[in-house]
Amino acid sequence: MIDFSLTTKQLEIQEKYRDFANRFIRPNRMKYDESCEFPWDIVKQAYKEGLMNGPVPVKWGGNGFGIFESSLGSEELGAACVGIGICIDANTLALTPLLLSGTEDQQKKYFGLIKEQQAVAAYCLTEPNAGSDVAGIKSTAILKGDKYILNGHKRFITNGEVAAFHTVFALTNPEKGARSLTPFIVPTDLPGVEIVSKLKKMGQHASVQNEIKYNDVEVPVENRLGKEGRGFMVAMKTFDRTRTGVAALSLGAAREAYEISRDWAKDRIQFNKPIAANQAVGFMLADMATEIEAARMLTWRAAWSYDNDQKDVSVLSAMSKMYASDVAMKVATNAVQVMAGDGYSKEYPVEKIMRDVKLCQIYEGTNQVQRVVISKRILK
Repeated sequence: MIDFSLTTKQLEIQEKYRDFANRFIRPNRMKYDESCEFPWDIVKQAYKEGLMNGPVPVKWGGNGFGIFESSLGSEELGAACVGIGICIDANTLALTPLLLSGTEDQQKKYFGLIKEQQAVAAYCLTEPNAGSDVAGIKSTAILKGDKYILNGHKRFITNGEVAAFHTVFALTNPEKGARSLTPFIVPTDLPGVEIVSKLKKMGQHASVQNEIKYNDVEVPVENRLGKEGRGFMVAMKTFDRTRTGVAALSLGAAREAYEISRDWAKDRIQFNKPIAANQAVGFMLADMATEIEAARMLTWRAAWSYDNDQKDVSVLSAMSKMYASDVAMKVATNAVQVMAGDGYSKEYPVEKIMRDVKLCQIYEGTNQVQRVVISKRILK
């Protein structure tokens, strides 16, 4: 039998993240949107209240959440602020390769470091000429003695400048191309790690994205995650887990935009009646509510599929990320339209949500790439 109800534990997780978002994120979202600073105070508070690194095993300082429980938390973070939410969720992205292919000693060391320092990490895959095309990566890590010499250029790296370490994907044998792609743990205090620039963005201003260069960085052999040449598989399996998180963040933002515009339309009187009573507006709100509900069901199914080792997890995670972020962009745009001049002003957060969710359609693989992934799977 199919059951869409949440367990008591899941409801407690949902409420815990919602309470945190109400106390710390919502009151500060416009401040960080304007300052474009990383919200360290909120991240530290998230550590204090046990909200960071949810999917990390309990023995390494996480909560041991499944992807479904993590998605419940991400929806609440996204509803409050996608930009601040991704500061928390991007840490999970960077730690996932360590979780998937790290040794016991590596996990003990680096999960322990993250917890002890209340730090964040960064996932370094994208390059100037290799984003969705992972096979186009040019960064190299050449073995010399007991160290790899890392050289490369990464771009659009979330948490880059504030991270304690980077999870860097590089080629160990350029002649083999992507078949030699391998992930490494690279502490940011190693000589040769250079933060080149900080991206100025349309939205998600609280989150930092950087351009990074690695110039003859000496990375110890023991910092390699897994065997050489397993990087492509690790990257794809990482996205199978984390794209559902992007879907959940998007879902939360869509919910927030819808609820703000719905309540505004119920209170806004024109021609002696609320504008929500006009069919043109009422139908827009009906479509928003329906598409949000559909996005939630798809996100939940993708998360459940991962937790239950289903064969269709890759295509479902791609579907959920694509659909939920597309819905979020549509809902946010329509929320601005419903609220007219108020929606376009900074007096209400829907204009910020509209700017923020655009990036959800782009990172962790553009939605056009998600459609490529889905079409290949359904036509296989």
